[in-house]
Amino acid sequence: MSVDMEGVTGLTDPEEMHAGGRGYERGCELMTADANAVIAGACEAGATSVVVNDAHGSTKNLRIDLLDPRASLIRGPGKPMRMGQGLTADCQAAIFAGYHARAGVQHGVLNHTWMGKEIQNVYLNGEVCGETALVAGFAGFLGVPVALVTGDEAVCEEARALLGDVETVAVKKGVDRFSAELLTPAVAQALIREGAARALNRLSDFRPYVVPAPFTLGVEWNSTAIAAGCALVPGTRQAGPRHTEFTTEDFRDIMALLGLFATIAGRVACDSGRYG
Repeated sequence: MSVDMEGVTGLTDPEEMHAGGRGYERGCELMTADANAVIAGACEAGATSVVVNDAHGSTKNLRIDLLDPRASLIRGPGKPMRMGQGLTADCQAAIFAGYHARAGVQHGVLNHTWMGKEIQNVYLNGEVCGETALVAGFAGFLGVPVALVTGDEAVCEEARALLGDVETVAVKKGVDRFSAELLTPAVAQALIREGAARALNRLSDFRPYVVPAPFTLGVEWNSTAIAAGCALVPGTRQAGPRHTEFTTEDFRDIMALLGLFATIAGRVACDSGRYG
């Protein structure tokens, strides 16, 4: 299970996404409660092992002291596969909890793709994509189907358009990027638990999301300086003043490169005072 934070029950404010921000600690508790709802439903459906990957920001958000003891947790930065860390070909299913819509989706709560300020759009083999497509593509590369996606209504629509009849649970309906109509935690987490059980009880219905190789990752940055810096990565080419591209036969390179890009982009943005 890959757990992001923007699509977690009850959260709408960027302050709630970052350590030290107003409401962050409560946000971590709600994030953990959503993860626990997935774990409970999965175990009810017969899961014997659940690996949870903290996939948001610092990747130090989930409360291990509150996590369902039937699961294990991957926590902390420097993970080679980033949002897909812990996913292996031995997994029977991938679950995305607390996910959000890609950048630019009008009613997507806290919508963005990989980075909230530095990236305008991300492309996979020429098609604009979000984090759901990127991590599902990695899962598909390993032969693992996505069984459940939880988050706001916009990401659920995005997931169904991409993956077909995947189970989805919407815990909020976007009004705009920073506002939403919310379900209460008790209601939302009951729905997540039911959705996880349904998903694992119909695993045979799901097929891996397979992106044809070679894989080309395109990133449209908000800054020429960031694009120039990321183009220095071996194998990466600058396709335009603010556009970089990278092609590989191994999807694991895509996941690793996104993490490296985020490090470079964050450093350049910090040095330039976030002026593009």
